[in-house]
Amino acid sequence: MKHEDDQWEKHIRKGPFAASPFTEDHKRNVQQQVEWIQTRKCEEKNSGTLKPVSGSKILIHCKKYPDKVAVETIDRGEQRHKRLPQPKSRRGILAASMGVLVIAGGMFLWNWDDGQLAQPFIEQIHPASALLFSDHLNVDILTDKMKKNIAVTLRDDLGKQLRITKVQELPVSGRIYIEAGQEKDADYAQIWLDAKTGNLREVQMRAELQPSKLEHRYLRQVPSLLESIGSIPTLKPERVKRLVNMKQGEVVPTVYTVLELGDDISYGGITWKQDKALSVAGELRSDQIPQTALANAKKAIGAFSGKPNLYLEHASRDKDDEIGEDSTFFSFNDNYFVKITETSNGRRFIVADANDYGQPQISSPEQMAAYQERLLNMDESLLRKEIGPFLSVIFKVDLEDYKLHRNPEDLGTVTFKRNADEDVFQVRYKEDGRVTMVTREEPTSK
Repeated sequence: MKHEDDQWEKHIRKGPFAASPFTEDHKRNVQQQVEWIQTRKCEEKNSGTLKPVSGSKILIHCKKYPDKVAVETIDRGEQRHKRLPQPKSRRGILAASMGVLVIAGGMFLWNWDDGQLAQPFIEQIHPASALLFSDHLNVDILTDKMKKNIAVTLRDDLGKQLRITKVQELPVSGRIYIEAGQEKDADYAQIWLDAKTGNLREVQMRAELQPSKLEHRYLRQVPSLLESIGSIPTLKPERVKRLVNMKQGEVVPTVYTVLELGDDISYGGITWKQDKALSVAGELRSDQIPQTALANAKKAIGAFSGKPNLYLEHASRDKDDEIGEDSTFFSFNDNYFVKITETSNGRRFIVADANDYGQPQISSPEQMAAYQERLLNMDESLLRKEIGPFLSVIFKVDLEDYKLHRNPEDLGTVTFKRNADEDVFQVRYKEDGRVTMVTREEPTSK
């Protein structure tokens, strides 16, 4: 292959970048490369034909010889591009493109009539021409600017192009409505454009991406983000979700990228807002488990469950900067867990029995009403007897100092408070009075 590259180097030195004129052979060679690139890009994105810019010219500029410039006309007003034969050597053809069609920032089109440098050549074939439309749509109401805004938004924010399934003019609101994909599918987009300007007005989009398609600016952050919370930095991307939202009055869509990671044993997850990581979660490495917190969790789970010998199955951490919480989660055998969360306002401690005790069989409205009545009017003394000793051992408080509050809209849960400014205990229970979870909200002042 080196010999072939050498031949290309000798070849281009004979042409427009040397002293001799731009020969017809070179012109044909350049034209073949342009047609091949156009056809390949078009077929990859649209499996159709490309409408080139009639009366335009190619500006070819060499970095090595910056004072050498050549221009070649492209005029295909009536001609349809056909699929060209696959070159024998793709590397050879790409080497030719790199040598002959070298420009400072890419390939550009030159509008010969008004002497203006047009947009980059890549913008002529992508993203606008990458839009896919379902049959029988009224696409005539979409201006070129609208098409470009749709395509750029799908490409840059959603991460993929979706087939347009609906185009509708909304005269009353002065908008154009675009729908892409199907509402029931993972990939779906709704875009509202200003009918006069073509600018975005509102956006609601979602998609699932292949992990291999996740942009490098996200992937390169993964190891250090996992390392920052004490998780395993070598976890691999498994699933990617993209959520995009832009409300009326906003000018830029907000993009959330959710990445799920894992291996055969461990898991993790990262959420970005735009390009900034908002939350990082993952299973902790054994040497990163906070021992003081683990000791408190073991003591609490023993007092809560009455089983002093439960062992730790795994520990994880979830740091969420958006809501200002940093949680450590301890999972023990027999489906018991403890979650300790540091918040911007204080500390939250949860101990729970995650066994599924189910719900009694209910076959009539009368039975349902009786079941709800038992939950709502659970005997207070029974609940105090269940959790009083636990609170005394773990939190060193006397439950008699707290008053019970019931919430008819949250059956199976009661709250114990001293007053509005003090710490709070929330208790979740079953219809027989068995307590399944206790949560303590402790303010910073404590």
